[in-house]
Amino acid sequence: MAYDTTILFRDDSYLKEIEATVVGVNERGGILTDRTVFYATSGGQPGDTGAFIRPDGSSIAIAATVTGETKEEIIHVPAAEQPVPEVGEKLLLRIDWDRRYRLMRMHTACHLLSVVCPFPITGAAVSEDSRVDFDLPEVGVTREGVTAKLMELVNANHPVFTRWITDEELAANPGLIKSKNVRPPVGTGRIRLVCIGKDAVIDSQPCGGTHVATTGEVGAIHIGKIEKKGKENRRFRIRFGALPEGE
Repeated sequence: MAYDTTILFRDDSYLKEIEATVVGVNERGGILTDRTVFYATSGGQPGDTGAFIRPDGSSIAIAATVTGETKEEIIHVPAAEQPVPEVGEKLLLRIDWDRRYRLMRMHTACHLLSVVCPFPITGAAVSEDSRVDFDLPEVGVTREGVTAKLMELVNANHPVFTRWITDEELAANPGLIKSKNVRPPVGTGRIRLVCIGKDAVIDSQPCGGTHVATTGEVGAIHIGKIEKKGKENRRFRIRFGALPEGE
């Protein structure tokens, strides 16, 4: 039977550490806690890494975070040869904040790209060199032009926030879904939207990932390249930093 973890990053992506209690250790050594700030791999965003600090001051290195039987069950995967905590043990859960914050910035950048390029999304992966694939038969765009439009949105410092809607509201507004192949999970009664701009005037789409609070926090980004990956598929690679001159 799956355990429903209290997932705190959904409402506050800036929580770096919390206290939690161990509620189980699975057959592979994965640690379940009653609540967590660790994001689990999903939707193209990698899971968090970090450490669990034990009452004696020793630590358990966490190498990955994944979901279990359901999206509500969060499993923390220790690095090799780490000690195993006891059920009922209280721990301090501390994420690798520098890594998480870079992923938050980049995930928000991917949403901005979907605004600049309003085409069906066929795939995406969030990392420090992210990619978003679009159903786009003819490019007709340049990386310089897309980069300029991205930076306009970044520099406008629009607010980024979340809100929840019902399954029925999503069904009545299918245009909120930008992915061509993947549909957000339904059945829990509510869907989390990530919104950009006052009153979501810039963008609103289902997403369970972590994001910065304003587009200005994304910082300088650019399109590294646009690749043809099929007759009607174009891959846009997003990178940190300004567009290099002379490329």
